[in-house]
This record gives sequence, C-alpha cells and structure tokens, in this order.
Amino acid sequence: MNKYQMLFIIENGIEDEAKEAVITKYTDLIESLGGSVSMVDKWGTRKYAYPINYKTEGYYVLVQFEAAATVPAELDRQMRINENVVRQMITKQF
Repeated sequence: MNKYQMLFIIENGIEDEAKEAVITKYTDLIESLGGSVSMVDKWGTRKYAYPINYKTEGYYVLVQFEAAATVPAELDRQMRINENVVRQMITKQF
C-alpha cells in the first residue's frame, strides 16, 4: 500500500449537497478499490490563479489516502469523466 495525496477542484456553481456527493463518490471509490482514506480536508471556495473555462473560483478538496498502485489511475480516469470536477492532481507521498 502506497500513500497518496489527491487535490481536486469542484465546480463552484453547483449546490452544496452536490459538492458533498462528489467528495463522497471519490472517497467511497478509494475504499471500494481496497484503499483507506486517512483525511479529507475541504479548503472551500478559492480564487484560481488564472481563469478556467471563463470562471475564476472553485471549491478545493484535499484527500490523503493509502491504496494499491493501480488505484490512482482509476481515480484519475473517473475524475476526467465527471463534468463537476474542474482539475485533479494525485501525487505519491514519500
């Protein structure tokens, strides 16, 4: 099991319940793939460094988790499909 950190930005224009649903979807996905989530840190709404799709703010979420080496690729694939996720980045912790 490797330690990973995932930072992703959710579309700011959606309802709070929808934001929570997106966060829950990916934490549940990690656990269903055999990993364990150690921390979910909701940073809230922040300004972008530059406009993305003509928008200047997004909802940032940081998740730390442990999982097998194949899990980050599946997470990345599913996040790219979701239109509510603006950007995502998964890094391995050393």
